[in-house]
Amino acid sequence: LKVANLAYAYGKKPALDQVSFAVAAGQCCILLGPNGAGKSTLFSLITHLYDSRDGNIAIAGFDVKRQSRLALARLGVVFQQPTLDMDLSVVQNLRYHAALHGISRRQADERIQEELERQGMYSRRQETIRQLNGGHRRRVEIARALLHKPSVLLLDEPTVGLDVPSRKAIVDYVHHLAAEQGIAVLWARHLIGEIAPSDQLIVLHQGQVRATGAVDEVL
Repeated sequence: LKVANLAYAYGKKPALDQVSFAVAAGQCCILLGPNGAGKSTLFSLITHLYDSRDGNIAIAGFDVKRQSRLALARLGVVFQQPTLDMDLSVVQNLRYHAALHGISRRQADERIQEELERQGMYSRRQETIRQLNGGHRRRVEIARALLHKPSVLLLDEPTVGLDVPSRKAIVDYVHHLAAEQGIAVLWARHLIGEIAPSDQLIVLHQGQVRATGAVDEVL
């Protein structure tokens, strides 16, 4: 993921000002910043929910503005707000997502089994989302984001509101995922205690990048 000279404003109110950074394959990069720092705006621009005239975003080498379909096809996203259908089963939610990406039913079921088994959720595949607790719902959302084999994974504070064991399980899994599959991970969060020594940090404040680098350097 490469972001260069990105700027965005809501009317006359600036939200992002010349934001630049890169996340390499296999790297877990933590985006830190208080409420109002611009994290959600940044994610909305990366996912092309918003469009900016200033700056550039590239995902796996594809420009989000000029090659949006190719770029977004290589992006997996877990938003802060839950987006699963509560009355569908785990497998139905995942099959629907796979169909949107043009994945065949046979291949989808293979990938669904693979991702759910990674997270210890395969035995619960026929349960409705409503039957799951918050931590298990988040695991399903992460599995969904990985079904189409993305190059970049965006996580917008997915552990908010979860208990400590659930948070730890997700944090450990995402770090393992980056190392094992070479996915570039950009994770927005508030909890410094969940950051691993090997992570890269980006500190965003009032729409500007105030610091970037390894954990020790930034601290």
